[in-house]
Amino acid sequence: MSRILIAEDEPRIANFLEKGFKANGFTTTVVSDGNQAISMASSGDFDLLVLDIGLPGKDGWVVLSELRRQGQQIPVIILTAHDSIEDKVSGLEGGADDYVTKPFRFEELLARVRLRLRDSQPKSEDKMLLRLGDIVLDLRTRQMKIGDRPIELSAKEFILAETFMRHPGQILSRQQLLSHAWGYDYDPSTNVVDVYVGYLRKKLGGDRIETVRGMGYRLRL
Repeated sequence: MSRILIAEDEPRIANFLEKGFKANGFTTTVVSDGNQAISMASSGDFDLLVLDIGLPGKDGWVVLSELRRQGQQIPVIILTAHDSIEDKVSGLEGGADDYVTKPFRFEELLARVRLRLRDSQPKSEDKMLLRLGDIVLDLRTRQMKIGDRPIELSAKEFILAETFMRHPGQILSRQQLLSHAWGYDYDPSTNVVDVYVGYLRKKLGGDRIETVRGMGYRLRL
């Protein structure tokens, strides 16, 4: 099930998009300003961003520019009322994958979303393997190897390993790791994240997961 992030500040349009995508089998999240759009689109939790240009905080052009400057490759489909050739060229050259003008038919947008998702999908075998250096994490078998050496992981260790490998080099806070592995309702004062990161660090090698004091943890590149 593909995950779509909708960045749209007009509730009527956001609701229309959310209902339409859900009815066609997608998982959706809606944000209403540019700062939220950047944060969520950078998380690695979404397969595609539908981006309105007229967002408060940071407009869609700034959102797109910052995402591409960060190296984020998430497919982006721009929604805008501006339909000039200059705007379309600017959007596509700025890193957008497609451009849809308002008003639009949902069927057209849906077709473009499916096309971009299909184009962005890696080969099925590669999609199920996360690699970082000599570490390979198989999402099908839920097994890890470092070189030729198999590493046994518990269920929580596997989730933490997957989270780190999807965000290599990025500092992940304890709250982020807690929400990924244990859910948002888990007691934020618990030290369970530190305990399990310690378990995982021993299995990967002590220097692979770095503690960033006061901020969280980072998997070294």
